[in-house]
Amino acid sequence: MAALFGLTGIIIQIRGHETMSEANVAEFPSGESKEADDVGGVAGKRLISFFERIERLEEEKAAIAEDIKEVFAEAKAAGFEVKIMRRVLKLRKMEVEKRREEDELLDLYMSAIGME
Repeated sequence: MAALFGLTGIIIQIRGHETMSEANVAEFPSGESKEADDVGGVAGKRLISFFERIERLEEEKAAIAEDIKEVFAEAKAAGFEVKIMRRVLKLRKMEVEKRREEDELLDLYMSAIGME
């Protein structure tokens, strides 16, 4: 059975009376403070900064996705086919050569199975 005494990071095994030095035991933040120090070679404050930035970007991404959904709903209400709009958007992102190549392969495959 092991017990941790204080914040010194020294573990004393009660039955074996063995000790481990402070360098061998990682200290973990208590959860009371949002501040994080370097632990085990990891820069805690910098790591938290990355997580917070990612979380903010995820929130922005969700808001943008909602905006896009609303635009598609508006287009649908105006009589446009959303499925086709999505396909056109995908094609617009492609390079011209890549799009031509895919069109040729699509035609070839359709011809091969008798779908002309």
